Amino acid sequence: MEHPRPDIPGTPVGRRVVLGLVVAGAAGIVGGGAIQKGLAAVLGPIGNHDPTGLVGLIPVGNTFRFYSVTTGAPRKDEKSYQLTVGGLVDTPLTLTLSDLRAMPQTMLTRDFQCVTGWRVPEVAWSGVRLSDLLDAAGATSDATAVRFTSFDGTYTESLTLDQARRDDVLVALTMIDGPVTHDHGGPVRLFVAPMYGYKSLKWLGGIELTRDVVPGYWETRGYSIDGWVGASNGRDDDPTS
Repeated sequence: MEHPRPDIPGTPVGRRVVLGLVVAGAAGIVGGGAIQKGLAAVLGPIGNHDPTGLVGLIPVGNTFRFYSVTTGAPRKDEKSYQLTVGGLVDTPLTLTLSDLRAMPQTMLTRDFQCVTGWRVPEVAWSGVRLSDLLDAAGATSDATAVRFTSFDGTYTESLTLDQARRDDVLVALTMIDGPVTHDHGGPVRLFVAPMYGYKSLKWLGGIELTRDVVPGYWETRGYSIDGWVGASNGRDDDPTS
């Protein structure tokens, strides 16, 4: 299945830069984990501002590639970050990072599978179960789905209410060995363990309960609304959980 890339304004990454990074990526595969981790730190900010999508194709072994549907997202910190929970709820919420950290935390270790084929094994995540936030807000009787918005101003995603209430769906605050970084979609991102990575929205800013599923950014461009790993998008990858 062919997956179209979005039309993103911006200045393309130069050919020499891309070729240089390809060589570096190949070295990372040969050189092991330390080099791959260093490459990820370099490729993150470049990939998140690359309108060509070429940086995401650079071979860096079993580590994350970086994508953005815009030319980047603003940086949020302890003082500026807020997560809103609204729509068809009894009690709309506005939560800070401190509020989220004060809630019960759940830890998961799961593979992260991209619909383009690459997988990062055994990624450690922690954060607030999405179901806990939904319970705190109180879904009204006519709510059947949840819509997520990114503070990049463009990226959106959706889950059914039943999917959103799974124990392996997190509003993630940490991953790997520390807080979710900006390049990974921090300070707060969604993590939907059994679905392809595009369902795990980066730079999470809003949660809205809705009457029906609203197709997200990638669904309107040909991806499956139910993005189960190995059972959607014409792929047969091994499940991640």
